[in-house]
Amino acid sequence: MAQSISLSLPSSTTPSTGVRVKIVALFKTLGTLTLLLIALPFNALIVLIALLWGIARSPFTKKAVVAANPQTILVSGAKMTKALQLARSFHAAGHRVILIEGHKYWLSGHRFSQAVSRFYTVPAPQSDPEAYIQALVEIVKKEKVDIYVPVCSPVASYYDSLAKPTLSEYCEVFHFDADITKMLDDKFAFTDKARSLGLSVPKSFKITDPQQVINFDFSQETRKYILKSIAYDSVRRLDLTKLPCDSPEETAAFVNSLPISPENPWIMQEFIPGKEFCTHSTVRDGELRLHCCCHSSAFQINYENVENPQIREWVQQFVKSLRLTGQVSFDFIQAEDGTVYAIECNPRTHSAITMFYNHPGVAEAYFGKTPLAAPLEPLASSKPTYWIYHEIWRLTNIRSWKQLQTRLNILFRGTDAIFRLNDPVPFLTLHHWQIPLLLLQNLQKLKGWVKIDFNIGKLVELGGD
Repeated sequence: MAQSISLSLPSSTTPSTGVRVKIVALFKTLGTLTLLLIALPFNALIVLIALLWGIARSPFTKKAVVAANPQTILVSGAKMTKALQLARSFHAAGHRVILIEGHKYWLSGHRFSQAVSRFYTVPAPQSDPEAYIQALVEIVKKEKVDIYVPVCSPVASYYDSLAKPTLSEYCEVFHFDADITKMLDDKFAFTDKARSLGLSVPKSFKITDPQQVINFDFSQETRKYILKSIAYDSVRRLDLTKLPCDSPEETAAFVNSLPISPENPWIMQEFIPGKEFCTHSTVRDGELRLHCCCHSSAFQINYENVENPQIREWVQQFVKSLRLTGQVSFDFIQAEDGTVYAIECNPRTHSAITMFYNHPGVAEAYFGKTPLAAPLEPLASSKPTYWIYHEIWRLTNIRSWKQLQTRLNILFRGTDAIFRLNDPVPFLTLHHWQIPLLLLQNLQKLKGWVKIDFNIGKLVELGGD
């Protein structure tokens, strides 16, 4: 009897497969930890030199800026580079910054930035929303916070909106109301809203049952379609399989492999060939105050500002129509005829904000009440941003001289998004404290992971945050 039960289990759940997965996780994690350990002395030396240089030149540097109206600003998302960037920008303008993150990421390396005054951890909002809101309130009251700027994970953005009414009794919350966040974060609801405003979006269908796709008459369509989970999926979001597949059987097999259900709806969206772009926009009362746009890819870890008036006009019209206040990012496709189509919206900070690393006006764009003559964009002197460990890993995939030239050109033209000569410690503590401790936690459980995202400061895992 036991033998027949064992044979009937799916291959992914057999004991032998489970052992194999754990062995792979063990060696993969140990190998990565070894590489990080080898790199540690070199990075420690670079950071030490930067610190000594800072001490040596301190008598000759300008005094720190004192804001005309200094604020205490609470910034969430401490594990992510974009939170560090905003902390640095606010601090450079003379404001005091408090950084927070979930308990899981108590090991955040960015807490050691000189831009950060205090660091706290809070409960995971999806596990206990009330405890999360109460923790925010206690921090706001204790630190006399003036403004809360959420740098949300996809999961946390809605919970920060739920916290807004309570927090607003004590400080300004630079974030959307819950109904707006829910609409923007829902890929289907967003495209429906944009279409109602007369803005260009691809044809889209809400899918709650795989049979809807299987029964769909693709013969009447001029373009292919792709399926995307409406709820954030850190792994499957990279799957851009075009539908229909080569045969109805393949289409059915692919669609049935996805966790589509009424409780977990997906969107089937028209695939429009063209150039991909992503944006970050900071808006207040419908005014576009800060904006950047760059070429995009499925796993985005390089940012270089590009001028695209059509995209900026699309964003301006959308945020003005809804009188939005907060941070919002969009993904666009620009077709061959020049038409731009918004394919997705995320009601939160985009990592493209790292392109403002040397812009002195970021804090004013966020907190100033006077309208701006034009939205702030990255300075002409701003270099493209990258994450050095991702670039080093990409060098291992070089197969030609041309590819090598391309990768080296990125390194020489750009700048690391984390390392700053006047604030070097986070570069060391992210790579050799935050990530290694996360790897050690997985090693203890012999738990697998897909890849390391140094930008977001986490291990990408199936079913992860």
